[in-house]
Amino acid sequence: MRMRTRKSYRDLKSEVWDRNICAGCGACVAVCPADAICFGEEGITSCPSNIGYCKEAHDEVPCGACYAACPRKEEPGEKGLGSYQSIMTAKAAFDVPKKQSGGAVTALLVNALDEGLIDAVVTVSEDRWTLKPSSVVITSSEEIIHQAGSRYNWWVPLVAALKTAVIERKFRKIAVIGVPCVVQALHAIRTSDNDLLRPYGRSIRLVIGLFCTESFDYTELVERKLKREYQVDTWKVERLDVRKGNLEVTMKDQPSLLLPMSELETTVRQGCHSCLDLTGVCSDISAGAVGSGPGYTTLIIRNDVGRMFQESAVKNKKLVIGPQADIAAIDRLASFKVRKNRQKKEPQKTV
Repeated sequence: MRMRTRKSYRDLKSEVWDRNICAGCGACVAVCPADAICFGEEGITSCPSNIGYCKEAHDEVPCGACYAACPRKEEPGEKGLGSYQSIMTAKAAFDVPKKQSGGAVTALLVNALDEGLIDAVVTVSEDRWTLKPSSVVITSSEEIIHQAGSRYNWWVPLVAALKTAVIERKFRKIAVIGVPCVVQALHAIRTSDNDLLRPYGRSIRLVIGLFCTESFDYTELVERKLKREYQVDTWKVERLDVRKGNLEVTMKDQPSLLLPMSELETTVRQGCHSCLDLTGVCSDISAGAVGSGPGYTTLIIRNDVGRMFQESAVKNKKLVIGPQADIAAIDRLASFKVRKNRQKKEPQKTV
């Protein structure tokens, strides 16, 4: 038998899945050419599984796509703020009813679609009735505005719709919006020499990383904590926000519910404890609420690609630049995330 030159899902299973450090980003699901990797029961499991077939392991056909795309196979080199050209605050110049902070990400995407800079957006949507997120492909600025807002709980592989966008629908100018684990996976895809990943890498034009300290498991947070313990009807939830150490559940017809983050430790996905990246350092643009005042979004412009998209949105009067960002505040939170997760014990192996 020949020696394998690329690692297969078996290596991914032993190095990532069995160690319970899977991010749940879904990159392996998206790039598997045999559609052999999946999450059970629409995200109930903490990591994916293989249906029992692997081209590399079983047929000795060179593959290794899943392993090459995984953001957890190695610790990222950059942490903290990462490399950047400029940091600013900004907001949408138009009304975004469901915006999380300043609506700047929505403004960037609306401008990019309207100007033909991109032809599709891969992001996470949400069922307003159940609060379940879903990986989607969006092609209109109207839908981008409608889907605005952050998703704090995990249910499906976050970037699984990338395969739909690239392979099925043949989009070639895609913007992908995601939290740092997604950004790390996309960076691995864009820089890989694996032939199977090149169609994906060539089709991604813009990556926007969203600030993230951790994500909550849908079953633990929504089904058990909100619905069962606090008797919350999900269809009455207007939005979820993390503010000053609390998860704020804004209700449509009753007072908001404040849950201390310390009370939600058991609802955090296990894989999040392995993440040391707050801002998505490998993105073209990073965005979040930290470092900006009310009504504004902090934008970290990391390279020429990100700068072009930002300047185009300003030129077309879709994006308004705000007051100076509090860079120290972002740096403090980024450092805190690194310290906190480094103190976590090595995740236990699954049985």
